[in-house]
Amino acid sequence: MSGFVAGLCVAVLPLLAAGFWLGRRTARPESLGGLGTPVEHATFQTLHTASLAAPPLRAGLTEETARRSARRLRTLLGTDALCLTDQDTVLVWDGVGAHHRDEVMERLGGPLETGRGEAFRLTCDEPDCPLRWAVVAPLTVDERVHGALVACAPRESAVLVRAAGEVARWVSVQLELADLDRSRTRLIEAEIKALRAQISPHFIFNSLAVIASFVRTDPERARDLLLEFADFTRYSFRRHGDFTTLADELHAIDHYLALVRARFGDRLSVTLQIAPEVLPVALPFLCLQPLVENAVKHGLEGKTDKSHISITAQDAGAEALVVIEDNGIGMDPERLRRILSGEVGPSGGIGLSNVDERLRQVYGDDHGLVIETAVGAGMKITARLPKYQPGVHSAAGRPRQ
Repeated sequence: MSGFVAGLCVAVLPLLAAGFWLGRRTARPESLGGLGTPVEHATFQTLHTASLAAPPLRAGLTEETARRSARRLRTLLGTDALCLTDQDTVLVWDGVGAHHRDEVMERLGGPLETGRGEAFRLTCDEPDCPLRWAVVAPLTVDERVHGALVACAPRESAVLVRAAGEVARWVSVQLELADLDRSRTRLIEAEIKALRAQISPHFIFNSLAVIASFVRTDPERARDLLLEFADFTRYSFRRHGDFTTLADELHAIDHYLALVRARFGDRLSVTLQIAPEVLPVALPFLCLQPLVENAVKHGLEGKTDKSHISITAQDAGAEALVVIEDNGIGMDPERLRRILSGEVGPSGGIGLSNVDERLRQVYGDDHGLVIETAVGAGMKITARLPKYQPGVHSAAGRPRQ
């Protein structure tokens, strides 16, 4: 899909630049600002204008996104007026002749139903209105018509018909990307919900049991643990943002480990080595805590002696390198492979497959978990988190452009 989208964008924009804009620019020479030939200048101007129109459309087709992109799209076509519609109404009219809105909507029935563009003559009794022709180009996503781009001009033009069709296809690509973004967001939200449902019941039960055990013998300790429990659950069940910061995730892990140490006492020791410069790095929400919980489970399971967990976060240039290691019972590598591929249920490794899949979705397949383990040899989990990734920013921070 990404290859198709990229290919379509590459095919559409140069065609616009070389065709319609070339005719306009060569007919009206102006300073090229050191950009070279008129063709190169026209290509640059077209790509720049398209880049300004794209961000609003990546949020879908609404009145607000249409309003923010319409003027850029009209600049691409060089028309006197342009409107964007959905299936039922004109979302925005940019330029002169807004009194044609109703007439345009009445003529859109065919194009919206068939998905085929058409041109038609506008009727107008106002002598000062320059609009006489309208070109309709449907906006389609997954072969379903979402609306239309309508370009209006003083006269019929084959060049405008072709250019409007190409711009409409480019807009459709942006809407398709918006649809993919929404699908990705829904998938991530579903996976976070699944992770919460997977790790929460037994942790809540064990934590409350530990707190209850201190109520009579050490009320102050019980109070402190209750606050730790409240802070951790508040973080885990928050309802805003797909991403958090490494600092916030580690803070939640600290609350979690306080409850675990209260349960296991001297059987568990933990060391942390965190480089301060990586604390602001954004990462998927609930990404590291399941790995620490996995280390606790497999570090203590079946062992009578002391277990140790180390958590390190180092600055590695363009990435933050996070390593979680335990000296527990380890795991057969083949069983681990089956867990990561989803062939084994969550009892095999708390959240491992969930976290691995989310990291790959956000950063690409090169950033999945790297896990080193063997039976009786403990487990070492490494996660490489890019310091910058388009679209990845914590809920409390500002979006990165």
